[in-house]
Amino acid sequence: MAVEIMMKATLVKPESLANKEFFGLWLRESLAALGAIEAGAMKHIWKVAGRYEVIAVMEVEDGAQMDAALHSLPIWQEGFAHVVTDVEWTPLHSYQNWSNQLKELAAG
Repeated sequence: MAVEIMMKATLVKPESLANKEFFGLWLRESLAALGAIEAGAMKHIWKVAGRYEVIAVMEVEDGAQMDAALHSLPIWQEGFAHVVTDVEWTPLHSYQNWSNQLKELAAG
């Protein structure tokens, strides 16, 4: 059974990386993400305003698929995983389903 998850990734630009290289890498990453949305592999993706953070929502079957999704990204493929300092995965439960579950819980 597939589960929706939210991934939050924090990026840091190393001093040793020129702006052109860092933002070029991020551009390749963004094109891959947009391709994943078009292919249906990812539902949504946002860049957090004012920060080097990205939030994405996708559906996965298991932890192995989460790892595969992460390691297929250009940042990992091109050996720049060190620019991602933090990755958080949060399983999501639709509020509509939660509301239905609350009816059962409230009934005792």
